[in-house]
Amino acid sequence: MIHPEIPRTAVVPLRGYRLIHTKYPAVSVFADVASPEEFDILFEIQQITNPRLANQVGNLNLLAREEWVLGIPGAHYAMAAFTHVNPDGSRFSNGDYGVYYIAESKKTAIAEVSYHCERYWRKVPELKFECFEYRCLNTELSDSTFADITSQPLEHPYYHSTDYRAAQQLGAELRSAHAIGITYRSVRHPGGICWGLFTPRTLTRIVPSSLHQIIWDNGIISVNQITRG
Repeated sequence: MIHPEIPRTAVVPLRGYRLIHTKYPAVSVFADVASPEEFDILFEIQQITNPRLANQVGNLNLLAREEWVLGIPGAHYAMAAFTHVNPDGSRFSNGDYGVYYIAESKKTAIAEVSYHCERYWRKVPELKFECFEYRCLNTELSDSTFADITSQPLEHPYYHSTDYRAAQQLGAELRSAHAIGITYRSVRHPGGICWGLFTPRTLTRIVPSSLHQIIWDNGIISVNQITRG
């Protein structure tokens, strides 16, 4: 077992929360088929009338076909996290593969997204005042067993605020060992719990819910929920 010192804990069916920018289009082709073979046929047909479909679908080579999630509600959201990968990486990925991150509460999900948005937007000098909209995704998981580092203190290198090297190495090793995911403490929302999934195959349902507006004026000045969900 990779990292036997890290306990594995059972995750019963649960709901987590994830926020994504509303600019990302829904790609229904993932939800309209039940197998990779059906996807290939439908994808080829839809490309004839939608030449941008390939860009919307992303790089399917980043995810093994046996890992694909098709035919479930919100399948495109599940797949997008693994086919549209941030080359700069994330806490548990160096940018070579995707991770589907969710939080145990909307408050934690908002805190996580707000931190990363602010960090990115501060690098855009021409950005003065703007309103950004994010959609909350209610995400349901089936029974799973996750590596669990919640017993580690926040002072551990896994939880460093900006240096992700230790966490990325752990993520790569767990993913190579076919781990489903990892349970960890939120760095941006004290007391919050998050999960990072190295595969979408335990996702069973993803439903768009509330809409949130982040207002930027040389810094985040407010985060508001503007629709219920």
